[in-house]
Formats: sequence, C-alpha cells, structure tokens
Amino acid sequence: MKVLIVEDESRIAKRIERMTRDIFGNALQSLTHINTLHEALAFIDKNSLDLVLLDLNLNGDDGFDLLTTAVSESFHTIIISAYKDQAIAAFEYGVLDFVPKPFNRDRLEQAINRTNKKANLTASTVKYLAVKKRQNIELIPIEDVIYIKGAGAYTELILSDGTKELHDKSLEKLEQLLSYAFERIHKSYLVKMSEVKEIIIKSGSKYIAGLKNGALIPIGRTKYKDIKAKWL
Repeated sequence: MKVLIVEDESRIAKRIERMTRDIFGNALQSLTHINTLHEALAFIDKNSLDLVLLDLNLNGDDGFDLLTTAVSESFHTIIISAYKDQAIAAFEYGVLDFVPKPFNRDRLEQAINRTNKKANLTASTVKYLAVKKRQNIELIPIEDVIYIKGAGAYTELILSDGTKELHDKSLEKLEQLLSYAFERIHKSYLVKMSEVKEIIIKSGSKYIAGLKNGALIPIGRTKYKDIKAKWL
C-alpha cells in the first residue's frame, strides 16, 4: 500500500502516521506526510497512490479543493476531520469513510479496513462520481449511471443518455463505493439493479441481464442465483 497523509498539524500527523504503520504492518510500501494543499496536489499529480488520509482544513485552505480532484483518481480517500458537519458532503463526493476528530486507533483501523472489502455504505452516501475532462473535473450524478464496465485499470461509466465516461478507479474500488445500488453481476460489470428489466437464460447455461435501455449484460454463472434472488 502506498499512503499519503495530508494534515497540517504535526502532532496529529505523527499520530496518524504511527497508527497507519501499525495497522498496515508489512503491507505498507510507502507512507508520505504533506502539510499543505498545494504540495499535496503536486505530489498526487506525480505519484501513484492507494490511499489518501485527508484533513479538510489545511492552514486555512479547504481540503475539498483536493477532495474534488482526489475522488476522480484511482486511489481511495478517507477524511480525518473535526468538521463533522461536512461528512455528508464528503460522502456525496465518494470518499470511503469519514473519521471525526478526536479519533482512536480502532476507528482509524475500521476505516482503513474498508480498503480491503466492500464498504457497507447506504443510499444516502455517494451521489456523484468525479471524472476528468481535460483540465477540469466533472461530477456525474450516480442517478445517471446505468452500468459500469471494467476496462483494465480504468472503468467506463455508461450513462442514461447513452454517453460513456472514463473513470480512473478500478471496478473493484467502485464496487466498494457503490455496493448499495450496484451489483457485480459479472467480473467485468457493475449494474444498477433498478435498471434490470429481465433475466434471460440461454443454452449452455448462459445468463443475460436485459436492461431497460436495451443493453444486454452477461451474468457470471456463479452469480446467477444471487442476482436472480435480488432482482426478484
């Protein structure tokens, strides 16, 4: 794991760093601490990361300026902040967890553990997926996404108007964030279950999800029974 801590208070940063090293153990490949928004943005632009632990108040700079960029990247973001009133907004932008200050090791470990399994998020959390458009970030409402197709390290978001958007997060990471509304019906597809119109059974034990927009998405053989039960 390659981890970046963005925190302007040295004492708190050292505490986060100590706990993070303890939690990850040998799985930690690199751990970097940066205390300014500008330096953090520059570091993210030049380095590959798995996780960012982000404060929202950085010497008066707004951590949301980094967050709107970070959530479009391939890594997960966990907020560590005293500003609990901003938790809902942070979740709407697609953070994996919000750890309120003051915090203890158990709470931080709970958040970090979400990077390794499905996050139990609710329908009131993630409302947007951020995608890069040239030099800008565009927020795509989750309600406009019908299904998501894996494309190597990236994913394709297929929208209700028929357009496609490329996202930097892998299918696995988006599955963690969107498990409340989308199902992994195939190794290469996440589908919004409310968009499934029918399940088609073909010869040779082949299963297909027919969507309301006419798209036909394969269902993995091992996932068929579970998907059918959830659809019904």
